[in-house]
Amino acid sequence: MYVANRWNDYELLDTGGGEKLERWGSYVLRRPDPQIIWPLTAETANWKQAEGHYRRSSSGGGNWDFRQNLPERWTISYDNKLRFHIKPTGFKHTGLFPEQAANWDWMMDKISNAGRPIKVLNLFAYTGGATVACAHAGASVVHVDASKGVVQWAKENLELSGLADRHVRFITDDVFKFVQREQRRGNKYDAIIMDPPSYGRGPNGETWKLEDDLYPFIETCMTILSDNPLFLLVNSYTTGISSTVLKNILTLAMHKRYGGHITAGEIGLPITASELTLPCGILGRWEA
Repeated sequence: MYVANRWNDYELLDTGGGEKLERWGSYVLRRPDPQIIWPLTAETANWKQAEGHYRRSSSGGGNWDFRQNLPERWTISYDNKLRFHIKPTGFKHTGLFPEQAANWDWMMDKISNAGRPIKVLNLFAYTGGATVACAHAGASVVHVDASKGVVQWAKENLELSGLADRHVRFITDDVFKFVQREQRRGNKYDAIIMDPPSYGRGPNGETWKLEDDLYPFIETCMTILSDNPLFLLVNSYTTGISSTVLKNILTLAMHKRYGGHITAGEIGLPITASELTLPCGILGRWEA
């Protein structure tokens, strides 16, 4: 498992009873997590005094209960270099997936040691954790997401990190159509990052289902890789898909053409109270 264990401003304090207790900077949030099927040992004061508690609704969705001293949003940093706005959203998320720090470290190392300029394409890029990390390491980045709001959030994260002068293009667009246009334009990238959803629907009724469409999408992305690619990273939070599936896909799609090295596995966070690890998703990495 790839564990994001170098955080100072984030901490997974405790888990149990279908919920996790997290410290985001100075504030503690309590949120549901479907992976946590073990019981809560004790509902301590930390649990009861969390500044924010997201409660599931029996009819679907849910809502936050906030204590008065929780700001609308605040800032945390990773490794005193990357900075992000945190804001509890209506879908229980905060705008950041802290387990992805394990990938940020890997990408920054690959880019910093490449010995050449690296051009990165970040697809389904959300609020730009990977974008900020790659820009910090010196890469030029094209950041693509279909949501105007999260693209603006990503721009703010780049500025918070003191990287506004870096070569980063933010694009609000359908990811699949963008890749097809880049293919027609002949644009190439040295590294591609993607975090595709389980299901999706485009503006004209196009449908996406990860199980059916991931492999052909990766094959399409291969057409816009440079002749000397550095890496390709696939993240997934789709239940029922194992990391071995990602490894098999990358082996079939990438290894035959480029050689290189493929790794895959779970990605997770250490739990302070129990010294266990919470699995949070899976990844597949191809690297030259």
